Amino acid sequence: MPNNKSGKKPKSTTKSTKKVSRGLGDTIEKITTATGIKKAVEWLADGKDCGCDARRDYLNKLFPYNKPNCLLEQEYDYLKEYFSSGKNTITADTQRKIVSIYNRVFNDNKSTTNCSSCFRNRIHNNLLKVYNKYESDK
Repeated sequence: MPNNKSGKKPKSTTKSTKKVSRGLGDTIEKITTATGIKKAVEWLADGKDCGCDARRDYLNKLFPYNKPNCLLEQEYDYLKEYFSSGKNTITADTQRKIVSIYNRVFNDNKSTTNCSSCFRNRIHNNLLKVYNKYESDK
């Protein structure tokens, strides 16, 4: 980059550390910040909570950008055995292993639970979608 008349390098106009959007709410916040809408809303709100943060978090939850990581070979093999077993109950050790795989694949921090529907709806079904995607791509 060429130096200016003072001999100093010009400042970069782009930020080098970009915050990765977690979902639609973060993207909308970036747009409103870049266009000046966010500053105008803050000025109009006169220091009161305008609800922007809550709305951002709500939209992130509704429309997340969570692209799962790829399964490791041993994780795929474990899930293949797990899903093909057809069992209606699982042991605590199995649940711990499934939750561990889920947390790595989805960059999450879920924990084991005694609630079977919570486990099925939040962890099992999401891993099943990933596993089925692998199976359909064969």
